[in-house]
Amino acid sequence: MKRLIVTADDFGASLPVNEAIEQAHQNGILTTASLMVGAAAALDAVERSKRMSSLKVGLHVVLVCGRPLLPPARIPDLVDNQGNFSTQLARAGINFFFRPKVRRQLEAEIRAQFAAFHNTGLMLDHVNAHNHMHVHPTVLSLILKVGREYGARAVRLPREPLLSSWRAARNALPRRLVSSLLLSPWMSLMKWRLKKARMLHNDYIFGMNDTGHMTEQRVLGLLAHLPHGVSEMYFHPALEAWDCMDPGMTHYEHQAEFQALVSPMVARSVRQHQIEKISFGDLPANPFS
Repeated sequence: MKRLIVTADDFGASLPVNEAIEQAHQNGILTTASLMVGAAAALDAVERSKRMSSLKVGLHVVLVCGRPLLPPARIPDLVDNQGNFSTQLARAGINFFFRPKVRRQLEAEIRAQFAAFHNTGLMLDHVNAHNHMHVHPTVLSLILKVGREYGARAVRLPREPLLSSWRAARNALPRRLVSSLLLSPWMSLMKWRLKKARMLHNDYIFGMNDTGHMTEQRVLGLLAHLPHGVSEMYFHPALEAWDCMDPGMTHYEHQAEFQALVSPMVARSVRQHQIEKISFGDLPANPFS
């Protein structure tokens, strides 16, 4: 059986993002969204979510390339002079791993974000992290620790199968191969840790190798090569560009990704390939027994 979770990340980043997510759920294939609780349009995202009970919402933990929820004075080793998280992912990862003081601040920020999501009154469908930072062992440990206290039961596993990804795209095979080889041991470790923590997860993901470029043609190719099991396909839709956009996302095809989500051809392909659209909340409750 082929089951597909269709997720929009960065819910709350801006009004153009929120509007695209609402339309993609109401008129397209979108089933879930990942909320940035500290983002500029987070309150608007929450209001939209409460009007759309069928849209399942999870927490998109932000620890890099963004702004914290806590005051910078509470987490001085996580932010720069402007109060922003680091954009240097490797350097941030080293700090998270080796410095106990940083880990304490990291836990405080993660806890604040879980608490903020809880205070929205929304049901927590899943947890993931901006730039997939939850792959980092320290971040994952803290998300699992704090998440249990707030009822987390599912976490994104960012494991993209090389063969299916390349068959759909037919480009950049060396880059996809190197990415797969580098991430494979981390994915195996993460999968083992999620199982040990009895945390539900998807089997595969699509969107990592094509982040920001999940166009209609690319999605149609992925649907044609979707493996059996539970796959998650994630997007960054928006109706237009917005002020204060993350500089790392300026090359993303936000509008094309939105068009893919509402495409009649994509919806027809989902039906033709007998793919069941689900959310993380639809995963079996006791797969570990």
